Order: sequence, then structure tokens, then C-alpha cells
Amino acid sequence: MTTIAEEVLLLALSEREGKQLVGSTDLGVALSGALLAELVIDGRVGLTDKKIAVLDPTPLGDEELDAALARIAAEDRPHKPDRWVYKLRSAKLRGRLLTRLAERGVLGEERSKVLGIFPRTRHPELDPSVERAVRERVREALAGAATDERTAALIAVLHAAKIDRKAFPDVDRRAFKEIAEGHWAGDAVSKTIASINAAAAGGAAAAAAAT
Repeated sequence: MTTIAEEVLLLALSEREGKQLVGSTDLGVALSGALLAELVIDGRVGLTDKKIAVLDPTPLGDEELDAALARIAAEDRPHKPDRWVYKLRSAKLRGRLLTRLAERGVLGEERSKVLGIFPRTRHPELDPSVERAVRERVREALAGAATDERTAALIAVLHAAKIDRKAFPDVDRRAFKEIAEGHWAGDAVSKTIASINAAAAGGAAAAAAAT
């Protein structure tokens, strides 16, 4: 069974070439938001007074989820969801998830060099049935079928990171918004992306003023 983070990643890559469809910042935040959402759905953490609290520290048997759970459990005070989405994001998370999917035969791994110098790795799809099942689940929910917690969280994260626009270009954005609106995971991802972009813009403005 794929995790929500793996599902987000599959939908954020082009099927034929395995090219990333959105920026690294948006995707990185979406992946950490997906980890947090999965921990909530699995009953390991929950929202208490609008902050994340550990409910059950028992490991789930998944390296990424267990590492995130351990980090939350080790914190000396609770944080809001968007703060945890920010703290859990990692530049290496995407690579680790890609490796897992490649090891399971879902994705391939093609290494090459751009201009004969710069290394590049792409992950074309080898087993399309995995992503196809995810897409069918999402489309059924968007069409009005009963939506489970995992699918609702997935849709909320995709919408917040604007991955939905690339992964489902033929679907009316209002269908995504209707399910995603008010979902805590989507809100946390949106706030985190906005804060990172604001900080980057502020840094650029400060640098420009200094010169």
C-alpha cells in the first residue's frame, strides 16, 4: 500500500519522463504535509486545541512516518499543523520516496548528464497500475462519491500545493476546492508555502536594497 506522500509524489511527476511538474518548494511542503496527514489518519497524532499532539507513539513500521512521529513525540511543546509541516519538510525526503518507489518497481531510474556535465536523474513510470488506482480514487471523489479520510487529505494537499492543476488539467478546479476547503492539512500546506515564499521575497528585497 502506498502512503499519501508517495501518492502525492507520483501525481507530481510526469508519467513518461518522470519530470517534476511543480516547484521543489511546493512539492517538498506537500510531501511533509502528507506525512503529517497520514499520522493523524492512523491515529498516532491528533489536533488538540488546534495544535498537534501525540496520541499513540507506537511505530507504524514505515521509516518516514515513524521518523516524523518520533520527532513530534520528542518536541517539548506542541505546535500548530503548519509549523509541523514546515519542520518536517526535508530536501532529501523526495529522493528517499523516489528510491522506495523504484525499489518496488513502481518507478524506473534513468541517470544522464545535461550538456555532458550536469548529472540528471529521471524516474519514468514502470508500473502504471499504482498511479492509475490513485487517480481513479481521486476522480471518483471529485465526481461525488463518498470520500474517505485518506482521499480527502490527498486532495487537500494536492490542491494546496497546486499539483492538481498539473496532474488533473481536465478537472474543474472547483471540484478540488469543494473537498479541500477547510481541510486542516490543506490549510497547513498553503500557510507553509505562503510563509516560505514571503520569506524568500523579503530576503530578495533586502538584498536588492543593500546593493
